[in-house]
Amino acid sequence: MHKYHNLHRWMIIPFVVMQVGILRDYWGDFTDNAWSVHIHYWSGALWYLYLIIQPYYATHGQLERHRTNGIIGMFLAGGVCLTALSMMYRDINTAHLAAEMPDRFGPFEPWFFYGVASIEIPMILAFAGAVIMSILKRKQVDEHAWWLIATVFIILQPAIGRGFQFVAIALGQDSWPDIDIITPVYLAQVVIIGLALLTARRYGKMNHPATLLIVAVNLYVCFLRPLGTSPAVQALLEGMIKG
Repeated sequence: MHKYHNLHRWMIIPFVVMQVGILRDYWGDFTDNAWSVHIHYWSGALWYLYLIIQPYYATHGQLERHRTNGIIGMFLAGGVCLTALSMMYRDINTAHLAAEMPDRFGPFEPWFFYGVASIEIPMILAFAGAVIMSILKRKQVDEHAWWLIATVFIILQPAIGRGFQFVAIALGQDSWPDIDIITPVYLAQVVIIGLALLTARRYGKMNHPATLLIVAVNLYVCFLRPLGTSPAVQALLEGMIKG
């Protein structure tokens, strides 16, 4: 247990990174966001907060509170998954809008939104799998903790990716709409994988299945463009997800 005594402090870092990354995309047009966006954002933010307070309770003599909050946390994790899945129709609808109004979306062509939808499904499934493993390993503190830590890095991409893209757009305003929006995604993945491996090294989990899952999911994100431009993938998503 001593190994994770200061974990709650380290978990503040990804929470802050998430908030900074999503700052412009969510808070910049707060009142214009749909109800589903608000629900998904706050369920995700609360999950990150749980990953701060739960290690604190577990390592500071409040195990009973930790267990009670853990039950609530599992309910919250389900909410993160379901709200993410329920919002995927927005990706498809936005792809249609980008095709109809290219001037409005600039560098964000339809393929980008199909690509986002195609990477979100494995990401959500990986998050759910990590949460389930943390439940199955709840009596093995070391395993339980690392599977939960893994969830941080599995779903960090949307926030960091958007943050990097907004920086690219801000720096490339003079070349609008010919702005490279895919390189920021690759840079985001380098940052996420790097942070995950540094954390894994700190806790001696470099070869752990959860670490391999983190790396696999974030490498898969790098295929956003070929997935999004694939007619077969687009057709599959159109058939699966209805707006």
